Amino acid sequence: MIGRLMQFTVALATAASLIVAPVYAQARESQQSTQQQGASQEPAAQQQNTPASQNPAGVQPPSAPAAQTGAPAGVNPVRDLRTGAGPDYSREKFFLPNIFDPYIPAHVDQPMLTNSTRIDQLIQDGKLMLSLDDAISLALENNLNINVERFVPWIQETQLLKAKAGGIPQFGNTQQVVLGTSPSVSFDPIISAGFGWTHANIPVNNPFTAGTGTTAIPVVNANNAYVNLGYTQGFHTGTNLSVTVDTARNTSNEPDLFFNPAITPVLTATLSQPLLNGFGILPNTRYIIEAKNNIKVANSQFAQQVIATVTQTSNDYWELVFDRENVKVEEAAVGVSQKLYSDNKKQLEIGTMAPLDVLTAESQLATDQQNLIVAQTNKLQQETVLLNDIAKNLLAQDVAGIEIVPTTAIATPDIVENIALQDAVQEAWKKRPELFQADLNLKNAGIEVKATQNGLLPVLDAFVQYTSQGLNGNQLTTTQVGNTFVADPATPLVNASGQQLSVNGFPAFLGTPLTTTTVGRGGLSDALKNVFQNEFPTYSIGLNLTLPIRNRSAQSDSARAQLDQRMQQVQYRQTENTIVINVRNALIALQQDRAQVAAADKARTLAQQTLDAEQKKYQLGSSTSYNVVLRSRDLTAAQGTALRAQANLAEALVNFNQAMGRTLEVAHITVAEALRGSVGREPLIPGTLDPKKTVGAK
Repeated sequence: MIGRLMQFTVALATAASLIVAPVYAQARESQQSTQQQGASQEPAAQQQNTPASQNPAGVQPPSAPAAQTGAPAGVNPVRDLRTGAGPDYSREKFFLPNIFDPYIPAHVDQPMLTNSTRIDQLIQDGKLMLSLDDAISLALENNLNINVERFVPWIQETQLLKAKAGGIPQFGNTQQVVLGTSPSVSFDPIISAGFGWTHANIPVNNPFTAGTGTTAIPVVNANNAYVNLGYTQGFHTGTNLSVTVDTARNTSNEPDLFFNPAITPVLTATLSQPLLNGFGILPNTRYIIEAKNNIKVANSQFAQQVIATVTQTSNDYWELVFDRENVKVEEAAVGVSQKLYSDNKKQLEIGTMAPLDVLTAESQLATDQQNLIVAQTNKLQQETVLLNDIAKNLLAQDVAGIEIVPTTAIATPDIVENIALQDAVQEAWKKRPELFQADLNLKNAGIEVKATQNGLLPVLDAFVQYTSQGLNGNQLTTTQVGNTFVADPATPLVNASGQQLSVNGFPAFLGTPLTTTTVGRGGLSDALKNVFQNEFPTYSIGLNLTLPIRNRSAQSDSARAQLDQRMQQVQYRQTENTIVINVRNALIALQQDRAQVAAADKARTLAQQTLDAEQKKYQLGSSTSYNVVLRSRDLTAAQGTALRAQANLAEALVNFNQAMGRTLEVAHITVAEALRGSVGREPLIPGTLDPKKTVGAK
């Protein structure tokens, strides 16, 4: 019997393999290709043959990984955020060694909302001595925008864990999930158990059909107890396996039962497989694939936030450098105006100058003092802006109201990027995270289209079922004791004449056999033998068809998925065009700002020479104080313009790196490092000339 059960089990497995085999290979290839795309550190747009209609005219999509332009040897920005990034929330808890682990909430550490110790290391004499590299490092450690975005990949990992269980994840605003379609099974095994006991007093209306005989039994007393066990699991092919073992123990006062109490276990194994709707791996694992893609999207969005923060911090740093230098220019202008006013006032006192010249110099002094106040105000405001970029707690005792002293001066680069637009766009398409995200969203939209097309089909499920039953319990058995009979004196044996017969001179009477009643003990183990020895089997096989007549819900899902895919295609092109515009504008800004720096430097030199000449003429009496004031104003304006041009060029270079996707490479930042929120480099301590202590040095 056990052999027959094993043969039937093999038959079940064979039937399942015949059902799922035609789609397994194709779906496995689909999953492997998705995993290979996720393993790449470069945007998936590099690996996709983008249709020509999605590319700007004359610019071909990238087909090979981009060279790490500008990055030093051995420094490669990575997009794998798992390295040293903390727990993996897509990994489930196991039963071993603690069987209660799966039922305990996950522990998530409280966020660190205090400033990193790097700030304290950079404070000297109550001032924050800050280099550009240290400002970027502090932003990676403390910037709250990065800290907020750091949670998004982890949240998406929790949704991958939900998808692995067969649930419907929440993908946020990055993707529209179509509900009501496959998968419809749980990939997590489910074990169920039930126990119950009942006592019933059943009134008897017909004692003959109730089995109680003709005696006046008013009720049948029944006691029932049961223990039920079940195991259910779904698989990625849509197959669903269900195994149940039901055991019941019934006790009654009915006299005509074979077993009392009776134990009746039933083993049922059911294997079902969708043949149309829900058939195949893709419709059932769509959420798993999409969740993995959304983790990549979240990682890329985090990298994008890091790039944006580094860019913003760098620009704010250069703005502070400009504001501080502009204060010095205005202070110098006030000094010149103050000296001119003092000299004119002395000459007025000795009668060698008209009062109008003194009034002109005093007016210029007031104007320069006003400009100095504005410059000082801008500097203070910019310090607050930069402090917000690099600190978590702006009211911490060590940073509240602290003066920030930039230690990196604005330097005009000798070589400005000179690259053809098409080459720049090719590189930007390979490195910009926005296009990587758009490509993944487009892939998810394609998965939704295929899944909803499968959802249009009728539901046709094939099933095979095996049932084995058992019956045992306590049984009453009556047996005769040898050939012994008991005489009944009330019933004498007589012959044909009516005379009583005698045996050996003794009267003969009618006798009944002498019997004895024994109780045969039986229990659950005996009943289970019936089950597993396959003594009472039942085999079933069949098809269940569900045919929606109008199928409007599935049509709506399919149309919506296709519309979303078309929208994603348009957004992909829109992202490409946005990158083209960004790169073109960044190239133009670099060229123009470089030319403006040269022109502003020339104008400042000429303004200084003009002022010097005018002052000499004034000292010789061939000029007026008004002309000196005009030349002083020109010099101040030229100095401010030159500073502004230098700051604009520095910021244009920062923005160009962002447009090209080079920000992390140029700053020598790995995204895993940013995710950890700690930079494994020593700060550039003011006064230290060791280049090994600079950020990014090898």
